[in-house]
Amino acid sequence: MTDNPSVPAPRRDMAMHNDWWTSGWDHVLPRQGFPLTMLIGTASQPDFTGSLDDLLQEVFEGHWDMIGGDLDGALSFSWPDEEWDYTEAPEGREASEANRWEAFGAMLTAAGFPVPTTVRDLSELYLTWGLAHREETSEGTRWSMPAALPLPGELLPLDADLTKRLDRIRWSTRTGALVNELTKHLVDDLGEPQEVLTSLDRLATATGQDADDVRIAVAELVEAGDAQVQRGQQQADAERLETHQRFRLVMNWDHFHETRVSVVRTTRD
Repeated sequence: MTDNPSVPAPRRDMAMHNDWWTSGWDHVLPRQGFPLTMLIGTASQPDFTGSLDDLLQEVFEGHWDMIGGDLDGALSFSWPDEEWDYTEAPEGREASEANRWEAFGAMLTAAGFPVPTTVRDLSELYLTWGLAHREETSEGTRWSMPAALPLPGELLPLDADLTKRLDRIRWSTRTGALVNELTKHLVDDLGEPQEVLTSLDRLATATGQDADDVRIAVAELVEAGDAQVQRGQQQADAERLETHQRFRLVMNWDHFHETRVSVVRTTRD
């Protein structure tokens, strides 16, 4: 089979690092951090050698709106074409952008890092921080990323509110699948009971999970305000329960459905 020069080669699929959302960098960096991470993740594929500019040219013919055009585009914290949410940020786009830059710049300066102004500057910080690695080889420039991204708090002096928010995101990411398995059992098998007399062992058997994972899921439901754990008339601490101890799991389904993605009840054959 001969190549047909009139048929364009298929564009390379973009790749995103699995750890991006869990790490919390999306809540720290300017908005271009997301597409930059995707660009470097794609450049890290084994069959690519070259610069990020080369990849941008190959995939987007040199211009990618999501990243602001090219690597020399100015960084920003808001999307220029998004409808502004004055409820969340009543000060308006310009003032909000200035406030974000002031806080971001102070944080980087305190840690001894230069404040980036372009996507290219930010890509160099990725190398400094260990979010990405670049190596010159005989075949050309090779890119790679670590399996687990360094956390923002390991490199930057985050304020207490942001630290708490990122910790919560990581905890929710870790517990999400465990909570889903437990609530699937409560919805599909038990029909959303207002309360159920059970134990960690029983829930583990019913969900096919380890009892300690069930404990984490129950504790997360309690922490989120979706449930209470009671022994007798007293509230109990799920993290201190023996796996065989009976307790009443009292659900607040209204709160659960208001704050989480609804679990769809399925019909089993």
